[in-house]
Amino acid sequence: LGKAVSLAFLAEGATVLVTYRSQAEFDALQLAAAENSHRLEGHIVDVLDEAALQAFITDIVARHGRLDAVVNAVGGYAAGSPPWEMPADALDKMLALNLRSGYRLLRTVVPTLLAQRRGAIVNIAAVAAVQHVASAAEYVASKAAAVAMVGSTAANLKGTGVRANSVLPSIINTASNRAAMPDADHAAWPTPEDIARVILFLCSDDARLVNGAAIAV
Repeated sequence: LGKAVSLAFLAEGATVLVTYRSQAEFDALQLAAAENSHRLEGHIVDVLDEAALQAFITDIVARHGRLDAVVNAVGGYAAGSPPWEMPADALDKMLALNLRSGYRLLRTVVPTLLAQRRGAIVNIAAVAAVQHVASAAEYVASKAAAVAMVGSTAANLKGTGVRANSVLPSIINTASNRAAMPDADHAAWPTPEDIARVILFLCSDDARLVNGAAIAV
């Protein structure tokens, strides 16, 4: 999803700065960006490290003069058993990846956007946040909390020119998901590119009146 979002923004002429952990994945993104790769920057940043994240945001503004849109596609999935059969640390891992990553990002980017009096934030949650499935309590709880956090933040931002919204994908049509569920109807799943177009809209001026939404895709 992060790759698809990055390519969608590059195709619209944006300068895109991504965080990554795998050099191979960033190299693949650069290759896919093709003639737009000169507007793509990659930075190894642990988004759970608030000091490192703040330094990253400060550097962006210092070098580019502004920050227009922020998309948080950091997340993880651990499920398959009821809570009493999951590892003891499963909830902490889900909260770190699916909730605290977005929380750290809000704390670091919102002051910058407020100073500009413009900007858009999109946090990727999951449709499971509102459609609670069995044997995924930790995942569901972390995604539901993330939606509530962004909704509350959007209420704080009302009238400032800064907006915050959530996107709630269902199962995404990726190679890994198809391999994990070979008997499912893959054609019914949204592609990363489908979801990227919704995110692109939410960050555009066409969505200037959309704040606090949680959009299922």
